[in-house]
Amino acid sequence: MNQRLVVFASGSGSNVKALLETITRQGYPIECVGLCTDRLDSGVEIIVKERGVPVFHLLRTHYDDYQAYVNAMTAVLEKLQPDLIVLAGYLKKIPDVVVQRWPRKIINIHPSLLPKFGGKYYYGLRVHQAVLDAKESETGCTVHYVDEHYDHGDIIRQLRMAVHADDTPESLQQRVLSLEHQLLPEVTIQLLTDQLLTDPNHHGR
Repeated sequence: MNQRLVVFASGSGSNVKALLETITRQGYPIECVGLCTDRLDSGVEIIVKERGVPVFHLLRTHYDDYQAYVNAMTAVLEKLQPDLIVLAGYLKKIPDVVVQRWPRKIINIHPSLLPKFGGKYYYGLRVHQAVLDAKESETGCTVHYVDEHYDHGDIIRQLRMAVHADDTPESLQQRVLSLEHQLLPEVTIQLLTDQLLTDPNHHGR
């Protein structure tokens, strides 16, 4: 039986594309059963639709209040029954009750070496500008479990690279993204095939 993967994304979907292409190319028994997105007509939606993956729009503005939004997200996930939920460029905070309903079954990729340069306002080029402003000698990306706080849950794995003297936020973003395209598929596949999610002795370090 295939492991059931749900992805959350907001933008162009390059991480989702890299993830799905790796799963298909290497023939793992993993099926992406849904995309949840907080945008309409995003690039990631085109990518998954080409692969026959159903799309669920979860826009906060579509619901009368926050609880209705949370209920809708929960209902979608209950329907999809994911073995793993992957946030791949998803900019909204996952509601606490969803995190608690799927403990250690939600992971996120972040474009810095957490715990550095993480939190509510650190996304996109802001992260890479902060790395340059701090004169960091290295940067990279992190996959971590999602908890009730932004970019805070246990770190699963990181990839590192040097910061060059002539780097700009844009050049850092592109180089880190290439690491993300390697790291996210590797961690996702490992979690789903090794069943680390159900191991109570695994602490994600």
